[in-house]
Amino acid sequence: MNAGLALGEDTFADDDYSVLVPSRPGYGRTPLSTGKTTGRFADVTRSLCAHLGIDSVAAVVGISAGGPTAMAMAARHPDLVERVVLQSAVGPLPWPDRRTRIGARLAFGSATERLTWSAVRALMRAAPDVGLRILLSDLSTRPARQALTNLSPANREMVLGLFAGMGSGHGFLNDLSEIGKTCGEVTQPTLVLASRNDGSVPFTHAEALAATIRDSRLVESAADSHFIWLGEDWPALSAEIRRFLAG
Repeated sequence: MNAGLALGEDTFADDDYSVLVPSRPGYGRTPLSTGKTTGRFADVTRSLCAHLGIDSVAAVVGISAGGPTAMAMAARHPDLVERVVLQSAVGPLPWPDRRTRIGARLAFGSATERLTWSAVRALMRAAPDVGLRILLSDLSTRPARQALTNLSPANREMVLGLFAGMGSGHGFLNDLSEIGKTCGEVTQPTLVLASRNDGSVPFTHAEALAATIRDSRLVESAADSHFIWLGEDWPALSAEIRRFLAG
């Protein structure tokens, strides 16, 4: 995903926090040259904060494959980052599985990435239910039909909008080649949020994060998929995040 696609930021904005959302290398308009490693991009983001006059952030938030970058940010710049929030985040375990790696290199290579996403968008327009079931089958451990049935009309439209605007660029393949292992170096209070029904990043990653980061707490989501923002308990999780940020 790129920074132009909203996913859960309202939790922070509604509580009067300012939110800075940079696209990671290879996504959106951020070139890979900005920093192919999580550590390098964490340093670039620190420079961006300095340029904007930001000398302290209430939290760095890592979502999915952005988790390692968030942890690198906290580990490398503890004077800037007060807390860490990890949502459906990739942890220190191997990720993704071999089948996904092979499929990703075929579908998201330099010659195929645009074709793949064009096909996804065309399918979403022509047969949205079919398209959602196919995509949810990779995002949920539940039967895709059940996960789709449980989506509210508003959330269904939100997911369709997300996939209509997605494009992995060179970012996803870069994620596969460089996942940092800095969670053991994070010293800030950390809130880990994840669902056992996540078909993209297994719940074992959240458990490993909670076991490795000394000052951490794991809160389980009841969501049907990787998108914990779509779960019925998201309002309660949002309140948990706000209490965490308030200390």
